[in-house]
Amino acid sequence: MTIVELRRYTLHPGRRDELIELFEREFVESQEVLGAQVVGTFRDVRDPDRFVWIRAFADMAVRLSALQAFYGGPVWREHSAAANATMIDSDDVHLLEPEAGEFVAAPGGTRVVAVVAPEGEALPELPAPSVQLRTSAHENDFPGLPVHAHAVRVRIASVPEDAVIAAEGAEVWELSPTPRSRYR
Repeated sequence: MTIVELRRYTLHPGRRDELIELFEREFVESQEVLGAQVVGTFRDVRDPDRFVWIRAFADMAVRLSALQAFYGGPVWREHSAAANATMIDSDDVHLLEPEAGEFVAAPGGTRVVAVVAPEGEALPELPAPSVQLRTSAHENDFPGLPVHAHAVRVRIASVPEDAVIAAEGAEVWELSPTPRSRYR
């Protein structure tokens, strides 16, 4: 996969599990059959009203085709109102390209950590194999789903529960995989 979306949604209080149940029941296979790969779905450990997910594509042409087909298709048409009713904000999205590593869960990993740093800031080493990404040079060709304009670098790893991650000048997201998350 050469294009990755890191998506973080702010939800109405108490509605996260409702969105996760709907998402895992209706939105995984319906996107994958169109060319998107749902890499992981997560609860934000520090914020009970945040849902984070990662979606990947072979390239920008596949992304555009998959997004047009999904958001113009019958599954989204049927379930979009229910999904959108859980959300306050769904525009916290980074369009990324891999720099190094891959999404491989570490033995003993029980949670996922994502470190998001402005371009130019150092990313900390993580105590497990990680994937490192950077803001894509490609322009977002699906304006119905906005992405951040500011450049970042991201490191994501599956880590043991007791791992302590500190990153000066960066955001550290502690994530708990949902039942159907591939990446754990």
